[in-house]
Amino acid sequence: MIKRPLWVARIERAWERASIVWLSGVRRVGKTTLARSLPSARYLNCDLPSAAELLGDPEFFFASVREPIVVLDEVHQLPDPSRLLKIGADVFPKLKILATGSSTLSATSKFRDALTGRKREVYLPPVLAEETPAFGVMDMRERLLRGGLPQALLSAERDEEFFEEWIDSFFARDVQDLLL
Repeated sequence: MIKRPLWVARIERAWERASIVWLSGVRRVGKTTLARSLPSARYLNCDLPSAAELLGDPEFFFASVREPIVVLDEVHQLPDPSRLLKIGADVFPKLKILATGSSTLSATSKFRDALTGRKREVYLPPVLAEETPAFGVMDMRERLLRGGLPQALLSAERDEEFFEEWIDSFFARDVQDLLL
């Protein structure tokens, strides 16, 4: 998978102002791939029960981390993500935390604390025009036809089922969440 170095630099700049960076973007845009590409990071997939168990005692967990960066992928899946992030920021201020979520709408409903002053947001959009050559796409029409998501751009041929499924997922979850 292609790394998106422009976005890594944006994350690093955000960490200069706050210890937590919230990386958001539409589903399948590459948040997990980008998060996993960070060097010297402890990565946790919060979709997994084992991660929730490990994070059950946030103070113990953060004290045990030896890496300078902790990635909490899909952090909104945890029962109380804002408490976890608040403890990380307040008690371990030198630690850099990257939290991701596939749906900003569903994620924000789980947060009891806005984490004001503790976090910065970085939005990862679909592949930008200047990034398309790194994905082997030289024609902007091709980028538009494929939808601009990394997986679709890296595919050898257009996969219309992928895009249809992605659109259905977007409307089924995000738009309905918004309307409700």
